[in-house]
Amino acid sequence: VNFGRKHKVFMKLILGMGITGLSVARFFSNKNEIFRIADSRKIPMLLKVFQEENLLDDCYCGEWNKSILEDIDEVVISPGISQSEDIVKWIREKKIKLISDIELFGRYSNAPIIGITGSNGKSTVTQLLGEMALASNLNAVICGNIGSPVLESISDTADLYIVELSSYQLDYTSELGLFAGVITNISPDHLDRYDNYEAYIASKLSIYPYCENVIINLDEPLQSDMEGDSYFAIEKNNSNCIFLARKVGNSYEVLYQDKLLVSSNELLVVGKHNIENLLAALTLGYQFGLPIKQMIKAAKTFKGLPHRLEFITSINHVDFYNDSKSTNAISTKTAINSLLEKYSQLVLILGGIAKQENYSELFELISEKVKTVVLIGDSSKFFSEQLSVPTLKIARSMEEAVGLSKSLAKGGAIVLSPACASFDMFDDFNDRGDQFKHHVNEGS
Repeated sequence: VNFGRKHKVFMKLILGMGITGLSVARFFSNKNEIFRIADSRKIPMLLKVFQEENLLDDCYCGEWNKSILEDIDEVVISPGISQSEDIVKWIREKKIKLISDIELFGRYSNAPIIGITGSNGKSTVTQLLGEMALASNLNAVICGNIGSPVLESISDTADLYIVELSSYQLDYTSELGLFAGVITNISPDHLDRYDNYEAYIASKLSIYPYCENVIINLDEPLQSDMEGDSYFAIEKNNSNCIFLARKVGNSYEVLYQDKLLVSSNELLVVGKHNIENLLAALTLGYQFGLPIKQMIKAAKTFKGLPHRLEFITSINHVDFYNDSKSTNAISTKTAINSLLEKYSQLVLILGGIAKQENYSELFELISEKVKTVVLIGDSSKFFSEQLSVPTLKIARSMEEAVGLSKSLAKGGAIVLSPACASFDMFDDFNDRGDQFKHHVNEGS
């Protein structure tokens, strides 16, 4: 026996010095946990914050190196780091436990957790359900991909955590206890991060094994044959559904066991997808025991989320909508169809950095139903060649795009719904939407 040898001390490694990494570092620091932190960027954006909070005792910045993994028994990884990166491959080769901040949160959370994921609508359902729970006098904490990192949201007084989960967060999670969970819908997105669409679908579906109560959207083809604990649907007379919706004329009626609860005319949000979002939130809330009356009351005052088909204002009989969060084709298709249920005239501001996806259905819809399009960003030339609309303009800035739209609109609505990423002209989709709102209001 070698008594001279010191006992090896293992520690945690935090990968990525973004908002998630910062929340994990603060959490470990509060728990007096020894940790190392690493980022592949020489100067991460939040470096100053880490320095000011004394979180860099053991820090590595720059190209990934195998030495980062010495004496590490668990890695908490930021969702922005792809599985194809060398560091992730090395961690897996060495069989070191790799987890997300969500899994870490699950270990320490002291109240039931409801998880919400999906390609579109997950933030809206998370926020709406949160407002329903708050209206029911519960101390509900809304967190995750939607706003505050989960580890900064842990509270001794929480009655319920409502957590938006991205596929990236789920990819690095293997243990989690959820009271209930839902997948709002699944459509091709983030395919730059996955080998194929099947891998992305599998990532989304991975939420269900963690759920005590599985909630199924019967309108989602990839879920319609699945077994669940509760179901919802539009236009399907399924006896398993506690909540249903049906179309009556130009509006939707939301029903609870055949009893009318609310009509879409009474809501501030527009579109079929928002009815689907409402059904998801109602079903999750009902499963948790929230009173239906309070849930409907919250739904009627719910304005939707910023940058998600958000009503801005009305100027000279033209309504303005900010849908900057629509960064893929299906989301913009949804926005166009939703607005066309209400308006006969539409001016669409479209473009940015096109994603690796098939835009043909979107182009077809625009060419068929939209008369006026203003293009912005990198994709302008490509999009202009694919569209055949009576009026098509290209703008070099958001200010110019808004000005052109106002001069071209003849009543109806103007919507910014880009179907593209924003980084060619803006910091992110929030910045793009804020600039749109600013120029809409300023020019009025």
